[in-house]
Amino acid sequence: MYKVILIDDEPLARKLIRAFLKPYTQIEVIAECSDGFEGFKTIQELEPDLIFLDVQMPRLNGMEMLELIEIPPSVIFTTAFDEYAMKAFELNAADYLLKPITRERFDKAMQKWLSITATAQKQPDNEKLFATPIVEGYQNRIVVKDNGMIRIIPEHDIQYVEASDDYIKIVTPSGTYLKKSTLSHLEQTLDPLKFVRVHRSYVLPVAQLARIEPYEKDGHIALLQNGAKIAVSKTGMAKLKNLLGW
Repeated sequence: MYKVILIDDEPLARKLIRAFLKPYTQIEVIAECSDGFEGFKTIQELEPDLIFLDVQMPRLNGMEMLELIEIPPSVIFTTAFDEYAMKAFELNAADYLLKPITRERFDKAMQKWLSITATAQKQPDNEKLFATPIVEGYQNRIVVKDNGMIRIIPEHDIQYVEASDDYIKIVTPSGTYLKKSTLSHLEQTLDPLKFVRVHRSYVLPVAQLARIEPYEKDGHIALLQNGAKIAVSKTGMAKLKNLLGW
């Protein structure tokens, strides 16, 4: 029996998916959630095999929710917005159903997922079926787990971000938070007109710059508004000059 969770802020959308799942006797809907916060908690507690996930939801959207889960379950997106479809397929989501969903299209998605699951069970060492997603467009916040709670850090609170092994360290006026991610991923989610990777270990908001000083040979140090000193590589300095029009 496969365990399934429905995550969508529209009750009628969840009701439709539940009705479409009735013929699948190997499927058990174990929970329904109306937003990403509830979805995250429920996934952690119940460990489903598959989730049907809306993207645009209040408080915490579907993509942000997935970023919080270290090993996400298989995902079939169910959304009225088509702008995330290409990225979802690039990242090997099981399928992407555009609302209004027809039974024929739903059945195709289920058959595809059941086939993928059967293959994965035969080859348990395969790579995860779903990687951490990168949302089309730029994010104006970072979502992290903080002592079991979910914290949303708006972009204007980010003083700088530092690489820390398999994590990134996000420095804010209220404290420092860790998130399991990479600076390369972060670069793709933040607006390049506001944030710049000045070093292999640092990303910082341009608005936080107080001044830039020479350091040793061709190196530089960025002094931030909070007093922090950040190393700037040659490549990072070139990015800053281009961005600031020097």
